[in-house]
Amino acid sequence: MKQVTQRLRNGKIELIDVPWPDLEPNGVIVDVRASVLSVGTEKAKVATGRSNLVQKARKRPDDVRKVLDKARSEGIARTVRAVRSKLDEPSPLGYSSAGVVLAVGDRVNDLTPGDRVACGGEAIAVHAEVAQVPGNLCVPIPGDLPFVEAAFATVGSIAMQGVRQADVRIGERVAVIGLGLVGQLTGQILKASGCVVTGIDLDAELVESAVENGACQRGFTRSALDAGLPAELDGVDVVIITAATQSPDPANFAATLCRDRGRVVIVGDVRIDIQREPYFAKEIDLRLSRSYGPGRYDTEYEQRGLDYPIGYVRWTERRNMAEVLRLANAGLINLDRLVSRTVPVEEAEQVFDELMAAERSPLGVALTYGESTPPSHRPTAAVNGNAGGADRFVVGMIGAGNFASQIVAPGMQAAGFEIRSVASTRGLSAVGMAERANATPAEVDSLLTDPAIGTVAIVTRHSSHAELSVAALEAGKAVFVEKPPALDAAGLEAVATARAASGLPVFVGFNRRYAPLLQQMRSHVSGRGPIEATFRVNSPLGFGDHWLDDPSDGGGRLLGEGCHFVDLACWLVDAIPTQVRAVMLPEPGSPLALARRFSVSLGFDDGSIVQILYGAAAATKLGKERFEASAAGNTAQLDDFQSLELIDPDGAKTVRARGRDKGHSEQFKAIANALRNPDTDLIGIDPIATMAVALEALQSARGLSASVDQSTAN
Repeated sequence: MKQVTQRLRNGKIELIDVPWPDLEPNGVIVDVRASVLSVGTEKAKVATGRSNLVQKARKRPDDVRKVLDKARSEGIARTVRAVRSKLDEPSPLGYSSAGVVLAVGDRVNDLTPGDRVACGGEAIAVHAEVAQVPGNLCVPIPGDLPFVEAAFATVGSIAMQGVRQADVRIGERVAVIGLGLVGQLTGQILKASGCVVTGIDLDAELVESAVENGACQRGFTRSALDAGLPAELDGVDVVIITAATQSPDPANFAATLCRDRGRVVIVGDVRIDIQREPYFAKEIDLRLSRSYGPGRYDTEYEQRGLDYPIGYVRWTERRNMAEVLRLANAGLINLDRLVSRTVPVEEAEQVFDELMAAERSPLGVALTYGESTPPSHRPTAAVNGNAGGADRFVVGMIGAGNFASQIVAPGMQAAGFEIRSVASTRGLSAVGMAERANATPAEVDSLLTDPAIGTVAIVTRHSSHAELSVAALEAGKAVFVEKPPALDAAGLEAVATARAASGLPVFVGFNRRYAPLLQQMRSHVSGRGPIEATFRVNSPLGFGDHWLDDPSDGGGRLLGEGCHFVDLACWLVDAIPTQVRAVMLPEPGSPLALARRFSVSLGFDDGSIVQILYGAAAATKLGKERFEASAAGNTAQLDDFQSLELIDPDGAKTVRARGRDKGHSEQFKAIANALRNPDTDLIGIDPIATMAVALEALQSARGLSASVDQSTAN
């Protein structure tokens, strides 16, 4: 399929071929028929992309802070690779579109294939022939409203939320400063609400078009008001600012326009450097409007489908989108008047170039698309062992996030693997990673059925690991799957069963086993009797703000991250524990599943004891991980993979590392060696069995009688 993209390094606009997106449980696949190029917003984004690095840094200080934090925690070299990777990969454009539903995820219950829908969301409702959109960001299109008009729903919802924040009443006088696309939509909605609207803009042509398009009863240029205010602007009830400027004039001029106890609502990206006196003297209520409405920027709402009860939140972003469409279908607002130009997506590159070069921009440009046909693939057939003679060093990678592109792919290539194909949920990220890996972007189904691929690397979100692992094994592929291999006992058993039936190896990304300093730690204490060990992990992630915290997606901290340390404990002792006890402590008022603090105690038949403490109370400057292990008078202490102190009755010595080597590269070398020499004892303790221990720990923390069938390791 075709998608409009931008290279962040130089701002270049490209229409490229992208694999079809993969359907997620909370999403729908939409055959896009129209998308709106919101000229002001997207022109600014392209301009930022075409600026130099210093200018980019000035415009995006938050991103600079993130880069600096990453450099401090992960090192300069890895940070530089990550930044270069981000700048070089194609990024999506667009946030407002409309089309026809092709497929619906299991958790979406109010949409069906064939529904006509409007879609919203930056980097979601993109300029592409096909898009995957979360169900909460899709709304049915009423009546026979054309796709081109319905594609304005998201832009319209920005205007709608501004009007709601203004809390207008019938007959109130409202001034709208900034008469671009959002400003004119705002004016139309205000008129439909019974308000008397006056429009103001720097551009006389925009003022004229706003009056002609029905956005306001009258309009003025800003310069015409310097000499004094006309009667209709001498004391308005509300001012809504939809302009975009770094000048403080709109916010201060709004106070001049307001009557006593008026209201000012800021929708656009304007500088808020207000003069106190006029706001104080009139006791003006200053309000900000955040994008589409309640639900915006809330991952639980937008990505995971959790709606707000209407009794508590009347107008969510989805309900705002639906109301825009209702008004348009009823003829109360006219979206067609806002379409300055309609062009096929094939002309997108030319359109963007013309917009960037033009002195005066059109209001709204609509891109149109033809009907799309889903790709067809051969059904995945179960095969055994090395059927087909596929080369195990030819890899198909599913997942193209930062970890996949910066750690897994380079590590596998350095170990002698060839990355042949890359697939990802949304498709576009696979293109950028495939370029860097000299591979081909692909859909998941085509990757799994490619007879040339002998190994599938699965680096997706945790919830899909088990299902994809089973599919790859049934297709006759060896599997490398990032931890955890499954999020529940049924999924883990399915992986173990498929592994046994196929006779193919399953490698799990428990990389810490291969870290050089941990190898030395193990050698220092193993074979001397029972081991006593403590692992302390200082959680780096904020509470509830990461997909890892979603039990259905990431598994939560104990399964999503804690499995690393459970596996490490089993590997250190070289046994599966016979006693598993765990405690999880969520923050007050939060469910147990969101706990980011836990402890796990493991007891082994030989008398070994390992205690894992995963917490969030330690100083932020403290290293993330510290391990200590002792046996028969020997002790080893590892501090954040940087220094290892080895102590025995004869004295102590310290081994220092140049960087934080957590074993990723050695892991892939070991996997390559195991594939060349199938009789090699790669890892000792089966990672499927250690994952069963992590699941048992979760059951213990929940207060349940835990019993995970260890036969999955057989």
